[in-house]
Amino acid sequence: MFRFRRFALAALIPAAALSLGLSGVLAQTPSPAPAASASPSPTPSAAPSPAASASPAPSASPAASASPSPAAPPPAAAASPAPVQTADPFGLETTLEPKKVVMVKGTANWDSAFDTLVDAFKALNALLDKQGIKPAGNSMIVYTSTDDTGFTFLAEIPVEQDPKNLTKDMSIGKSPEGKALKFVHRGSYDNMDNTYEAITNHLDDKKLEAKDTFIEEYLTDPLKTAEDKLVINVFVPLK
Repeated sequence: MFRFRRFALAALIPAAALSLGLSGVLAQTPSPAPAASASPSPTPSAAPSPAASASPAPSASPAASASPSPAAPPPAAAASPAPVQTADPFGLETTLEPKKVVMVKGTANWDSAFDTLVDAFKALNALLDKQGIKPAGNSMIVYTSTDDTGFTFLAEIPVEQDPKNLTKDMSIGKSPEGKALKFVHRGSYDNMDNTYEAITNHLDDKKLEAKDTFIEEYLTDPLKTAEDKLVINVFVPLK
């Protein structure tokens, strides 16, 4: 199986469980009704009548004020749940369709890898701009071999017409095709170590065997995008 020439540190994220405990305390309050009813009446018969007329007035007002309170809960129930965000594909099975591409061969060492790839894309874009040819897709890097010091690659840009006046390292061909697994990397090129470490672990866990190559499709233009804002699809062709 192809050995990815990227050294990375595996990060272990311990899982944490959150338990919630709820306790309720119920308090009973003495009812004021007996106190109101137990009013001494040693006074003449005229005294009880104002007391009786005063008691209905306060009892009616609390009943009226208590009725509108249940109308408050409905606004809380109308709140909608937050939308669920989907994660980037990781190990998604896909089929690569071949595309006509203009490509340039190159070699690079790991210390200056990204700068070398950018220079290759610059050369291809300069050729296309000079001839008024627009790219027909995203720029790609196809890694053909790796070792301890560096790698060889093909920088490719999809086109619909054949450009002319190619340099000796440039040619017209087709991008890779066939079954592959799709992964997504977000961030700088240097931080792709973690992505490739995760890819290697995924292949080992699933007992899958990859071909001796892998492809990076740059969804963001590496010539115009800040390196820490890159979004790259990584395709791993399977045997």
